[in-house]
Amino acid sequence: MTILYLLIPLSLILLSLALWAFFWAVKNDQFEDLEGPAHRILFDEDENDLTPEERERRRLATQRKAENKPNDNSPEP
Repeated sequence: MTILYLLIPLSLILLSLALWAFFWAVKNDQFEDLEGPAHRILFDEDENDLTPEERERRRLATQRKAENKPNDNSPEP
C-alpha cells in the first residue's frame, strides 16, 4: 500500500511530461506533413540505381554547371 505513495506521483509526472512533449510537437509543426517523407523516399534518386552511361552524363552535366557558375573568389571589376 505504501508503494502507491510513490507510484501515483511518479505516474502523474510521467503523464505531464508526455502531455508537454505532445503539445510541443503540435506547436512546432511536427505533425504538419505526415505523408511527405514516405513519398519522398520513393522518388529519391540514388547514384547506384543509374546505369554507367547515365552516371557519366550526370557527371558531365555537373561539370558544365560548375564551369558556367561564376567564381565567388574572383575580384570585382
